[in-house]
Amino acid sequence: MAPCFQYFIYFLPKIVLFTLLLLTCTQSLFISHDHECLALYLFKQTFPNPSFEAPPGFPTFDSWKITNNASDDGSDCCLWDGVVCSNEEEDGHVIGLDLSERFLRGHINSSSSLFNLVHLQTLNLAMNDFTESEIPSQISRLKQLRSLNLSESGFSGQIPNEISHLIQLSSLDLSWNPLKLQSPSLEKLVQNLSGLEELDLSGVDISSSLPRFLANFSSLRSIKLENCFLQNEFPVAILQLPKLKFLDVAFNTNLTGFLPEFHNNSLLEYLSLYSTGFSGIIPKSIENLNRLVILSLGGCSFSGIIPGSLANMTQLSYLDLRYNKFTDIVPSLVRLTKLTVLDVSVNNFEKGCLPDWIGKLTNLNGLYLYETNLYGEIPMFLANLTKLSVVDMGKNSLFGRIPSSFMNLTQLSMIDLDDNQLQGPISSLFSNFKSLQLLRLYQNNFSGRVELDWFLGLNKLKGLVLGGNMISFVASTNNYTNDTLPELDTLDLSSCNLREYPAFLRFQPKMRLLLLYDNKIHGLVPEWGWNNSQETLEMLHLSNNFITGFHQHQHFLPWVHLKYFSIENNLLQGRLPVPPPTIEIYDASHNHLEGEIPPLICEVKTLRFLYLSSNNITGILPPCFGSLSNSLIGLDLSTNKLQGTMMNSFSKDSALRSLDLSGNQFVGQVSKSLTNCTNLEVLSLGDNFLDDVFPFWLGTLVELQVLSLRSNKFYGEIQFMRNVGSQFPKLRIIDLSNNGFSSQLPHKYFQTWNAMKSVHVGKASYMQLQRSFETYDAGEIEVEFPYSMAITYKGFKTKLPHILNIFVAIDLSCNNFEGEIPQSLEDLRGLESLNLSNNHLVGHVLSSLGSLNNLESLDLSQNKLSGEIPQQLLQLGFLAILNVSFNHLEGPIPRGKQFDTFENKSYMGNLGLCGEPLSKECQHSKSSTPPQTSSKSESFLPSERVDWIVIFCGVGSGLVVGIVFGNFLYARYNDWFIE
Repeated sequence: MAPCFQYFIYFLPKIVLFTLLLLTCTQSLFISHDHECLALYLFKQTFPNPSFEAPPGFPTFDSWKITNNASDDGSDCCLWDGVVCSNEEEDGHVIGLDLSERFLRGHINSSSSLFNLVHLQTLNLAMNDFTESEIPSQISRLKQLRSLNLSESGFSGQIPNEISHLIQLSSLDLSWNPLKLQSPSLEKLVQNLSGLEELDLSGVDISSSLPRFLANFSSLRSIKLENCFLQNEFPVAILQLPKLKFLDVAFNTNLTGFLPEFHNNSLLEYLSLYSTGFSGIIPKSIENLNRLVILSLGGCSFSGIIPGSLANMTQLSYLDLRYNKFTDIVPSLVRLTKLTVLDVSVNNFEKGCLPDWIGKLTNLNGLYLYETNLYGEIPMFLANLTKLSVVDMGKNSLFGRIPSSFMNLTQLSMIDLDDNQLQGPISSLFSNFKSLQLLRLYQNNFSGRVELDWFLGLNKLKGLVLGGNMISFVASTNNYTNDTLPELDTLDLSSCNLREYPAFLRFQPKMRLLLLYDNKIHGLVPEWGWNNSQETLEMLHLSNNFITGFHQHQHFLPWVHLKYFSIENNLLQGRLPVPPPTIEIYDASHNHLEGEIPPLICEVKTLRFLYLSSNNITGILPPCFGSLSNSLIGLDLSTNKLQGTMMNSFSKDSALRSLDLSGNQFVGQVSKSLTNCTNLEVLSLGDNFLDDVFPFWLGTLVELQVLSLRSNKFYGEIQFMRNVGSQFPKLRIIDLSNNGFSSQLPHKYFQTWNAMKSVHVGKASYMQLQRSFETYDAGEIEVEFPYSMAITYKGFKTKLPHILNIFVAIDLSCNNFEGEIPQSLEDLRGLESLNLSNNHLVGHVLSSLGSLNNLESLDLSQNKLSGEIPQQLLQLGFLAILNVSFNHLEGPIPRGKQFDTFENKSYMGNLGLCGEPLSKECQHSKSSTPPQTSSKSESFLPSERVDWIVIFCGVGSGLVVGIVFGNFLYARYNDWFIE
């Protein structure tokens, strides 16, 4: 008996624990209907009353109430809005809850009564605001869930692993939340959810590959993984899932892949690979996707020709092939009668006219042919497309006038004909386009008068871009009001012959982008212009006018969201206004600004481009300026009166790409913290009073292309870093002129300047920084900031407003360099300008300079060079400037080719030179007159009779032997002979 009692005592705690656990599980499995209603009611109570925020017509919680009256139908939660219950035979459990778009705000945590609804099969909390809430791990209690939708609801943090336990799920939507999926990974999250039919994780940070086993999930009908940071190669077998209808992996730029051969049993209706790394060709078999309605392959790297088989996909409504590398021509798609959008912009098509088959796609709503190499006039057949809402044919070679038939397309909401060669007047008939929202005619050859009155009735007009033409924009009267004018978002009237600040802008309180540059606006900007659009303006471009300032000049720019402000090249006076904290680009260069740089500008942490050159700004740089420079990309303070030392606090995270402090009064040494500016491309410190040795440590800046230290007090030998690999690997332009450098020319650097050793092949472009501003319609206004620099080029000191990416130049003039010109210069085959003048160089002019075929300017003047001018320099077919004056050169000047164009001044000061264009003739070129002969004159031959045949034979044989022996010596000792 005792042993039995002992066993009983031993097992009693376990029996009690098991019983409690069983009761708990039973309670959770068989939670009563009333308890479910109470759980719902308590869940609602955790949020502020959302009914106050819901607009009319949206569902509210008015029906959600608990009463003590059992007969009151309102107390039954099955009748509450958004709640679905099972049949009464199944105990009437809550199995569905849809609270999407209920304006719920607050937090959801693991203790929420929501997770007591263990019979839930569908849960939809989409489009609410649970900001700063994580998805609770207690969601694993809802084991019967088949559909979970938490999209656009503000959940953040890591997706819990517990979702992978919901193995009944057929639909999972966590899209467009700031969520991460790294632990667990996507692979671990879905590996047990083999019954999935719909998967939407768009906008979630997945940052991994796509699991290949998804190709085995035969139930999948929809996969949406847009903008998920997917990586590596897309499993191509997913495209062949038997039930797949919808696939979207757009905006995953690191996702690579290709299109397979397609079979004729595909159910795909929607396929978007937009802005991914997919490449290769489009296979002809794509025609087997004969149910496809939407095909978006834009922004990829597809190449080859567009297959004509696309015309067999007759269900297509949307076709996007933009921003690829397609060649040849667009095949006829005339059979795609359901097509509403066609976009083949920015490809490498052959030059040609707009094909006439486009005029037969009568259901077209959007026609996008931007940068497609179109040539010719706008065809008349476009008038057949009566449903057309958008026409984009910008950046082509269209010419002629806009045809009158085009003016019949009055349903157009967007017209973009930018960057063509269209001409003639702009028609007043645009006033009939009552649906027009955007009109872009920028950068054409339009002329004549354009009146503001034409646009008064266009109430939907948001963007008017007429700049870059030869028109005169006229507001014929000042009787405009807020009611008569459209409320514009974007206005570009650059180069429109404006002579005063447009008065009608007084009635544009919500402008965002305003461009009035390249006009003739005089005087002050009116007070209302200073106060206008203070809450909305993001871009104000007033460059190249005659503006003297703002009415009632203030110390702060008043536009609170301003990102871009340019008033370059005006007559602005006074002190520099402080920009708002949102500013990114601030350009006030080429004005008459005075005073010091305000320290408050250091507090603008968003500033990326600061250009204040060519003013009268004085003082020292504010001490905080070094930290500001760490956020900058471009900084130009050149041609002012700044003093003191340059900033010395560039940090390792500096984004600086261009720095120009030239033309000031800076002293001291070059800041060694510049080595932290690893993105630096242009460094210009010329025309200051810097007193230092050559900053050889700049050679570690692997992106540096332009270096100017001209006209300072640099001194000493140009040192070379030992035990360091390639130095200045991308340097193309270096100007060390007008300093005190000494010793020999830096021949070791000539050996390492690899960017100068090759001749650029391909299309040249300007070195510049760019920034785009988005217009209201998701279009862009692109702003460019070309690099510039002061340089002595082709004998003249000049300011290059643009620097070509193929320009290669060395200027070491006006120093104290000694010794000979190093042979290593011959390797710099890309050189266009070489200036070694005003030094103490000796020795000969290298004949190997003749191999520098790109050379356009060569200046060796004011040295101590000797010997002849090598004939090999005749090979320099592009040489436009040659100056070897004031040396010790001698011998004949080479004649022919480019040398026939050089004048006396190229050679003056060389007493030993002769030949054209100098007046001094060379001795060997004089035509000597033979002496008069007579019978009595003495012969140089012996008076005895000589056998002339023997003499000539001897001379001839000697000549032959001499030539053969001479050739032998020349071939063997060629280098010695040249030396």
